[in-house]
Amino acid sequence: MNKTLLVGALALPAVAPLAAHAKGKRVVVDRPAENPLVLAQNVPDAPVAPDAQSAPTPETAPTPAPTPEPAETVISVVEERSTSQIGRADAASEGVVGPQQLERRPILRPGELLETVPGVIITQHSGSGKANQYFLRGFNLDHGTDLAVSLDGMPLNMPTHGHGQGYIDLNLLFPELVSGLRYRKGAYEADQGDFSSAGSVDISYPMRLGLNGGVAQTQSLDGGSFGRRRLLSTGQMGQNLMYGVEAMHYDGPWVLPEDFRKLNGLLRYARGDEKRGFTLTGMGYDGQWNSTDQIPQRAIDAGLIDRFGNIDPTDGGESSRYSISGNAWSGDTRFSAYAIDYRLNLWSNFTYFLDDPVRGDQFEQADKRRVYGFQARRDFRGQLGTRAMTNSVGLQARRDHIGNVALYLTQARERFDTTREDRVVETSIAPYFENRIQWSERFRTVAGLRYDAYRFRVDSSIAENGGRTSDSILNPKLALAYRASPSIELYASAGQGFHSNDARGTTISIDPRSREAAERVTPLVRSNFGEIGARRVRGNLQSTIALFGLNSASELLFVGDAGTTEASRPSQRVGIEVTNYWTPRPGLIFDADFAFARARFRDDAPEGNRIPGAIEGVAAIGASYEPPRGLGAAIRLRYFGPRPLIEDNSVRSSSSTLVNGRIGYRLKNGLRISLESFNLFNAKVSDIDYFYTSQLPGEPEGVEDIHTHPAEKRSFRLGITRQF
Repeated sequence: MNKTLLVGALALPAVAPLAAHAKGKRVVVDRPAENPLVLAQNVPDAPVAPDAQSAPTPETAPTPAPTPEPAETVISVVEERSTSQIGRADAASEGVVGPQQLERRPILRPGELLETVPGVIITQHSGSGKANQYFLRGFNLDHGTDLAVSLDGMPLNMPTHGHGQGYIDLNLLFPELVSGLRYRKGAYEADQGDFSSAGSVDISYPMRLGLNGGVAQTQSLDGGSFGRRRLLSTGQMGQNLMYGVEAMHYDGPWVLPEDFRKLNGLLRYARGDEKRGFTLTGMGYDGQWNSTDQIPQRAIDAGLIDRFGNIDPTDGGESSRYSISGNAWSGDTRFSAYAIDYRLNLWSNFTYFLDDPVRGDQFEQADKRRVYGFQARRDFRGQLGTRAMTNSVGLQARRDHIGNVALYLTQARERFDTTREDRVVETSIAPYFENRIQWSERFRTVAGLRYDAYRFRVDSSIAENGGRTSDSILNPKLALAYRASPSIELYASAGQGFHSNDARGTTISIDPRSREAAERVTPLVRSNFGEIGARRVRGNLQSTIALFGLNSASELLFVGDAGTTEASRPSQRVGIEVTNYWTPRPGLIFDADFAFARARFRDDAPEGNRIPGAIEGVAAIGASYEPPRGLGAAIRLRYFGPRPLIEDNSVRSSSSTLVNGRIGYRLKNGLRISLESFNLFNAKVSDIDYFYTSQLPGEPEGVEDIHTHPAEKRSFRLGITRQF
């Protein structure tokens, strides 16, 4: 009997890890899934529609949606972006990025892995050890307020964080081990909850290395401009144990060297087979750094400092994250759990001497917590009449024990006053239901319902700001897909989502700085989402177009003098995304992605209705050639469009265009030599801009000004990698 490789996963993102080691085999997946483990099983080929039985089978060929047998619903998995997603994705803006595309990207920082998601921009306004700033679909997402990111089923967003709601630090990632990303934009699937209004990204590591003759060991050493040094070792010890170890140092182009020192480790134990088994994974990250935060444009223009200079040379931070997580599966039942120990101390000074002309305005944000959580899911396969149907029920729960989330006034990192200290316990639980029906060979639906309940307990150093509160929210989801032809699929999706607010804001009574009365925020803020789109596959060219709209009941905005976010006005975003991916021959890839959005506040206010920092236009264009051996190269252009910096749009940021490149040579013995260049043309542009009031030494009062963090100047990295 002809056999097919089946991937059963608790989440689709982990499809790519196995796909990378299963070349030449057809890969299909059990679609109703959420946990990111990848397993292999031999099963009979799934029947396909009559008009597709004689279709070509290469990765780039369009594959119409299979017609499942009544007892089970399976559809093909996207191994790489080059594989047709017709019949697989639930929306035009949904997709999977595999290891082939990840490996070809010149990546300045680990967080830039997310720029493989069309429309996403990653920037930095501080030191390399701090979480990146994220932009997507008309959002300045700050450090993650409306973008949910997970790693192997473990959420990476931090609610009620010392620096910003939903904070996502991706410095714990091993880019070389990331084997796939699944991205979804919008609230149309029931397994996505808090922070996912703009989108979600599920990142996967492989269950094992070296499957089917793939790479089992990687040893890498690279160095380059600005004190860059990095040593990496990943591999498989026996059949069950996978490891990763990384040590890195980086100074950056700054007048004040970052002296970013990073240690990273991973150990994964895996047992079992495709029917039942488990993995247990331990991860640890530790980093410390100096920061050059955003600086006032007037200081650069007056020649007081270099554009890579600083005002407060004692800014910086230190952070650690240790976790243990497990995944288990048995047939259609999947379970995962995690425990995290996390710490951050971050010293920043955005306004310099505005509040304290003597000691300065530096402050420390502290966060010390332990996080516990789990998720479980069960799929029930059957049929509705003659139509294949799968009903899925799931449960997710999380508890953050925040021993200290605090704001201190400091001078040269020494505390001299406490603005507030809080102990917080934040608990959430979310049952959900999802129904998938294949109504015909051409038409399928996904309908879901999700209920989220939250409880907050805040014990504050300011007694009036403590207390308990709770909230809940019920959100429906719906996605429709219609295959108009073997090469064209049409989509419509809609749903409601939400983001949570900082627990301290739900119980506050007195502003901790001014001591004036403060207004409490709504714990859970609803968003309404809708999207229509189309996907077309013609030979080796794939294109999508998506039109979207999203309303939020309350915007989260960055507060410059505290480095935090605050709840603001209701907002609306509408936009369009166009993506193109072309593989004219093996090893050669061209891609071109464009996104435009219009973001506005929905209420009337005298200051205006523009949303500060809201992204308006994005473009990413790239070409790469990577043969099995010999010379390969890649070049990428990223355009980050101008943005309003204040509500009346009278002050705007400039656009930026950056070009990165890579050239490498592969030898027969698994040795690879590569040279990467970042900001190849040394463009003098900004990574990020803000507009607010600050006061420099010697200034009699505060001055409103653009505060900028420049994109890093041209740099090079030379690396040697051995894979076997």
